[in-house]
Amino acid sequence: MADYIKVLDSDKGYPLDMFCIPRHYEEDLESVLLPRGLIADRTERLARNIVQDMDNSGAVYALCVLKGGYKFFTDLLDCIKALNRNAETSIPMYVDFIRLKSYENDKSSGEIKVIGGDNLSNLTGKNVLIVEDIVDTGKTMQKLLNIVSKFQPASVKVASLLVKRTHRSVGYRPDYIGFEVPDEFVVGYALDYNEYFRDLSHICVINENGKKKYSTQ
Repeated sequence: MADYIKVLDSDKGYPLDMFCIPRHYEEDLESVLLPRGLIADRTERLARNIVQDMDNSGAVYALCVLKGGYKFFTDLLDCIKALNRNAETSIPMYVDFIRLKSYENDKSSGEIKVIGGDNLSNLTGKNVLIVEDIVDTGKTMQKLLNIVSKFQPASVKVASLLVKRTHRSVGYRPDYIGFEVPDEFVVGYALDYNEYFRDLSHICVINENGKKKYSTQ
C-alpha cells in the first residue's frame, strides 16, 4: 500500500466553477487539481505519521524551505502542535527557514541558488525535519541535503506536500509525501509562477494564458 495519494495522469482535476477562485486568476488556470480541504486532511495525517515516527527522538528542528513551503509548513506544524496538546507524549519543536531558487517561468534554470540559511549551524546534533512544497526532479533537495549534512545533524527526514511524477527525476523520494502528481506545472497554496498565485487556496494547474501573462520574458 502506497504511503501517499497518487493523482493519475488521466485525472484532469475539477472544474474551476465548482470552487471559489479569485477573479484575477479565473482565466489563467486549467483546473483545480487538489482542493484545499483535501490538502488539509492529508496534512493532518502526515503530522500524525511524523509524530508517531519521532515520538522517542527528542526535540525536532523543523526547517521550512521558502517561499513555496511556508503554507504547508505552517499547517503541518499546527497539526503537530494539536497532537502535542492532546497526546500522552509530545515533541518539542524548533523552527528555522531557508530559501532556495531554481525556477524561472516554468523551467528549471539548472542553477540552484541558496538565498538563506546563515544559521544552519543550529542543526548540529539535532533531529531535523525539512519541509518542502514540491519535489520535482529532486536535484534541489539533494543539494539542500548535502548542505545540511555538513552541519552534522543527528538525523534528517524530509516531508514534501507534492512529488512530481516526471522522467526528469533523479530518483529521490522524501520520507513523507502528501501527493504524487502528474508532470504539470501547478500553482496555489503558496506554490508560485514567478511569484504569482501564492494567494490561491487550492492547488491548480496553470494554463498557457497564465504562463504567458505572468512570464518574466
